[in-house]
Amino acid sequence: MDSLTLFCTASLLAGGLYWFVCILGSAEQKGKHAVHLSGGSIDREKVQDKYKQYWSFFRRPKEIETAEKVPAFVDTFYNLVTDIYEWGWGQSFHFSPSIPGKSHRDATRIHEEMAVDLLGVKPGSRILDAGCGVGGPMRAIAAHSGAKVVGITINEYQVKRARLHNKKAGLDSLCEVVCGDFLKMPFSDNTFDGAYSIEATCHAPKLEDVYSEIYRVLKPGSMYVSYEWVTTESYCADNPEHVEIIHGIERGDALPGLRNYKDIAEVARKVGFEVVEEKDLAKPPARPWWTRLKMGRIAYWRNHILVTLLSWIGIAPKGVVDVHEMLFVTADYLTKGGETGIFTPMHMILCRKPISKSD
Repeated sequence: MDSLTLFCTASLLAGGLYWFVCILGSAEQKGKHAVHLSGGSIDREKVQDKYKQYWSFFRRPKEIETAEKVPAFVDTFYNLVTDIYEWGWGQSFHFSPSIPGKSHRDATRIHEEMAVDLLGVKPGSRILDAGCGVGGPMRAIAAHSGAKVVGITINEYQVKRARLHNKKAGLDSLCEVVCGDFLKMPFSDNTFDGAYSIEATCHAPKLEDVYSEIYRVLKPGSMYVSYEWVTTESYCADNPEHVEIIHGIERGDALPGLRNYKDIAEVARKVGFEVVEEKDLAKPPARPWWTRLKMGRIAYWRNHILVTLLSWIGIAPKGVVDVHEMLFVTADYLTKGGETGIFTPMHMILCRKPISKSD
């Protein structure tokens, strides 16, 4: 092979790799290049060990049933998955019903805007995002409503990512991000004009603990809306297939235990809320929320090859391949949960904090 042929071959390979990594395999429009995948706040040398530590939680199930252990468990999970979520999914770490003629991004935005519309807040109102992640919903809601949104996440890396995105979007004057535990929020009583949580409170070991905190920081008369991950009326605890699907979702999403849909309103009332509306947003005529997961199977294999290559040549830390594979397996369980109808990630509950105890 002459030097010209070698040069052309090398150029094609280099160009192909660049295209695969930085174009086809990238989600820069979502905020992350594949070559920048990391373990969040975890040192790259420790990512694989932290991944093993994450799985060790499930060998000690009693430890993830306590408020003392869960914050570290959830923090580890989001250090491991945040970059992959951003790269492969986007800045909004949640599902939404598919809408004919609308892109996934538009369907996601509409799902988020509906949450703040239910709160009935005005421009300039101060509202809480309990479990804000990297702030995708926060930015959509602030832009749509003109409200000032304060988000809280337990993960310091997500705080940095959210602040970066807020600044890039020109929304840092409306969006504030705080690092903290939504079970013990650093806010005064009666502070917010409204609050929402989008597929976030499922990480709480006891729903009562997070709902009571949200109740505490809301002003009397204000509204709270949550999209909850729950098992539905179709779930049967005596069905081994159902149990395996739900356990698979819990293991792959850092959940101390999925709740049944009947528990949500009961807990809300117990902490003092008035339940205004409750509805599973995944039920017909809504289109399947899991369609995007099924459509992404080809992209998964493409991305998995890329992640494996980047790890092999030392760009991505060891352990990222394991995390990516875990999320793919979890996507299968989520899809099965949706197809069987035993699980929904969007059981909506709208609550109001009474103006007085007698109200």
